[in-house]
Amino acid sequence: MTHSRWAQALPLLAVLGSVTALGLGTSLAKQLFPQVGALGTTALRVGFSALLLLLIWRPWRWSLRPGDGGAVLRYGVALGFMNLLFYQSLQTIPFGIAVAIEFSGPLAVAMFGSRRWLDLLWLALAIGGLSLLLPWGHDVSTLDPVGVAYALAAAACWASYIVFGKRLSHLHAGHSVALGLGVAALSVLPFGIAHAGSALLDPAILLWGLMIAAISSAIPISLEMVALKRLPASAFGIMTSLEPAVAALLGWIVLHEHLTFGQWLAIVCVMSAAIGSSLFSRPPRRDSEASHVVT
Repeated sequence: MTHSRWAQALPLLAVLGSVTALGLGTSLAKQLFPQVGALGTTALRVGFSALLLLLIWRPWRWSLRPGDGGAVLRYGVALGFMNLLFYQSLQTIPFGIAVAIEFSGPLAVAMFGSRRWLDLLWLALAIGGLSLLLPWGHDVSTLDPVGVAYALAAAACWASYIVFGKRLSHLHAGHSVALGLGVAALSVLPFGIAHAGSALLDPAILLWGLMIAAISSAIPISLEMVALKRLPASAFGIMTSLEPAVAALLGWIVLHEHLTFGQWLAIVCVMSAAIGSSLFSRPPRRDSEASHVVT
């Protein structure tokens, strides 16, 4: 491969690697549920992720402007509860479906305030996909309504995370994400400790949690930051739209979760809406990398 082709392929491979690592880490995390539950697993993952990124980025090297503290607090709390609620949803609904439902959060942000007729097509696709999964869809009998509600709540937190991340556009991504994850860890640790207690101190579980944090947070964030510096926002959005399909495939391979035809169709509809929204979006002002990086 020539140098120019490698330069073109590198950011695309970075996004694909990020999505795959995120999905693999979450698939592995779900296997901790029998030992420490979804709340304990969230505490381990977010807690270790925060420690890793604090050590990597050392955010104390940078200063904050007046008012940044509140913005970081809101950003971190949204990030923490996005993870907490998403992991709660994974207790009762398949991984790929949970991701597809959660994608309604960033889709809503992308489409909010749009005045173009074309965007109605992506909105219709997203609603059509979700209608196959929510209580009025014909496949609802195979899904737990509480799990679906948790995934929708996680979607709302994801939308908030993106909005709050944009307000930190003047900060380096490593600075904002490390601080945000620190706040996220403080937000979810009490829930994990209250639920799992001393089980979280088991050396084997701690080692497993550290591995999950590295695979599902440190590696994806590093790869996404490589891609964000080299890809237009639309191309980045298109590539990350593969996440529901990757999650469904990993759920099938790692967790043995089998989806119906209607559920696969729902995932394809949501992915198509995300791809269309990214591909035909108007060139925006430059967003903070913190508003894109998902842990």
